[in-house]
Amino acid sequence: MQKYIQFFSRVFWFVFFVASFNVLAAEVQKLDRIVAVVDQTVITERDLESRISTVTAQLKKQGTELPDEALLRKQILERLISDTLQIQYAAQTGLKVEDSQLDKTIERIADQNNLTLTEFSEALARDGISMRKFRADIRNEITLARLREREVEGRVNVTESEVDNYLTNQSNSGESLDEFEISHILIRTPEEGATEDIQKAKVKVDEALKALSAGMSFAKVSASYSDAPNALEGGNLGWKKGSQMPNLFLEALKNMQVGGVSEPIRSPNGYHILKLTNKRGGNSPLVVQQTHARHILIKLSEIMSEAEGKTKMENIKERLDNGEKFEVLARQYSEDATASNGGDLGWVNPGDTVPQFEKAMNELRENEISAPVRSQFGWHIIQVLERRGQDMTKEAARLKARQEIRARKAEEAYQDWIRELRDRAYVELRLEDKF
Repeated sequence: MQKYIQFFSRVFWFVFFVASFNVLAAEVQKLDRIVAVVDQTVITERDLESRISTVTAQLKKQGTELPDEALLRKQILERLISDTLQIQYAAQTGLKVEDSQLDKTIERIADQNNLTLTEFSEALARDGISMRKFRADIRNEITLARLREREVEGRVNVTESEVDNYLTNQSNSGESLDEFEISHILIRTPEEGATEDIQKAKVKVDEALKALSAGMSFAKVSASYSDAPNALEGGNLGWKKGSQMPNLFLEALKNMQVGGVSEPIRSPNGYHILKLTNKRGGNSPLVVQQTHARHILIKLSEIMSEAEGKTKMENIKERLDNGEKFEVLARQYSEDATASNGGDLGWVNPGDTVPQFEKAMNELRENEISAPVRSQFGWHIIQVLERRGQDMTKEAARLKARQEIRARKAEEAYQDWIRELRDRAYVELRLEDKF
C-alpha cells in the first residue's frame, strides 16, 4: 500500500511539474515573442501591446472612435518600426539627450500640470505608467525631434524668390488667402510602384471610401487605413492657407462644402482623401502697435554687483530728472550696442524685447522715463519717444509665406528621408498572420 501511495505521489508531482513548466514556458514565450526585426533590434509583442495601450488611451481621451483592433495593431507596429529606425540612426550618429536636459523637460511637464515631481510621478503610477518608462518615452521624443531638425529641417532653405513666387501665386488666386481646416487620409504607393502595388493601394482606397459611406468617422478610417504620420491622430492637419497646399488639394477643396469628403486624389506619393472641417477668409489687415524707445543698460558681473548696479542706475535717473539729456548719458554709461546711438532702439514690435522690459515700456506715456527696471540682462532705464499703429500686413505675409514654405518642404523632405531610411534597413515582420 505504501508503495502505491509513493508511486501516485511521484506521478502527481511529475504531472504538476510538467503542467507548471508548460504554463511558465507559455508565459515566457508570450512575453518574449518577437513581432518585428529592425536591423539589429527587435520589437517584442510586449512593446507593441504597451504602445497600443498608450495610443488607445489617448484616442479615448480625445473622443476618437477606435479602429478595428487588427488595423490598429498594424498602424502602431509601422510607427514603432519607423521610430526604432530613427532611434538607431541617432545612436549610430552620436545624437544623445543628456540627463540634465531630460530632467528639465520632465520638470516643465510637471509644472505645466501644476504638480511637483513627486505628485507627477504618483499621477503617472495611477495611470499605470512608471516614471522609468515615462523618462524613456520622453527621451525618445526629444531624440526624434532633434534628429528631424538635424537631418531635415536644418537643411531646408527658403529663398527670397520662392517667397516672391508664393505671394505672386497667392495674389493671382482669388481664393488663395482663404484658410481651410482639413483632415487627410493617405494610401501610399511606392515611387516606382508595380501594377500589383498600385492595385493593392486602389483596393485599400475603396475599402476606406466604403467605410466612410457606411458612416464610420473620418478619424477612425484614418486610424484604420491611412499611411500618413498622423493617421492615429485622425489625420487632422489643422488650418492651412490655400496657397500652402498642393494645387491638387486646393482644386478639390474649392468645390467642397464644409463637412464634405473628397474623391480620391492621385499624386506621386499615392492616393489622398480630404475632409473639409471648416473654412475662413484670410484677407484682414494686420496692424501692430509699435513703440519708438531708447534705453540705458548697466550689466551685472563679478565687478558690478546687483546693489551697485541699482545704485548707479538710480544716480543716472536722478540726473535725467534734473534735466540732463538722455542720449548724452546713454553714450556715456550704457553697456549696450545702442550706446553710440544714444540708446535708440528704433521701432519695437510686441515680443521684440524680454517680458520685464516690454511690461515697463508699455506702462510709460510718450516722453516719460522709467524708474530702474531689472531684466535678465541687468538694470535698464527706458524712455518712450512715440507710438504708432503700423500696418504690418506685407511683412507678416512674407514671414508667414516663409514659414509655410519651410514647413511644406520640411515635411516632404522628412517623408522622403524616412522612406530612404526604411529602404536601407532590414525589416522582418513576424506577426503578419495576425494582421
